[in-house]
Amino acid sequence: MAELAKWYVVHTYSGYENSVAAAILKAAENRKMQDLIQEVNIPMETVTEFTDNGEKTVERKVFPGYVLVKMVLTDDSWHLVHNVRGAAGFVGSDGKAIPLTEQEIYDLGVERHEIVVGFAVGDTVKVTDGPLEGFLGTVEELEPEKDRVRVVVSMFGRETPVDLELDQVEAISE
Repeated sequence: MAELAKWYVVHTYSGYENSVAAAILKAAENRKMQDLIQEVNIPMETVTEFTDNGEKTVERKVFPGYVLVKMVLTDDSWHLVHNVRGAAGFVGSDGKAIPLTEQEIYDLGVERHEIVVGFAVGDTVKVTDGPLEGFLGTVEELEPEKDRVRVVVSMFGRETPVDLELDQVEAISE
């Protein structure tokens, strides 16, 4: 069975992020290793800088000196990345590359998983997980990009807003 590709962090010399990313992809292509090295990412953020000339919007590296590589770790793929000019090696302990966790990948925004929500503000939903499991409530606020929904639940005759994750509630058909 083919191993799944994971995201690894590669340390680069300062200012070499773009050339290291391009070199890794080019080397993978040249050696026909695209199945092992699948994607390279340099996390960027858009920031507004205020200067004497007013404000300007710029793209900035979130982690200068680092490149993320989605790859299947083998001796060949490790050597390919390790030998790219400007790459200082993988982030990990004792020279071992350690993959990012699902949560780290999510927090970095490296992979966007499309979220399909089956309910909208004003809909009645049922809480399916947590201490309020089984309660019905009305969706007051919805933030799919933050995996968050605020539901107003009636407890002891009082309306109580509760923040939940999207997978803790389900739409009910009325």
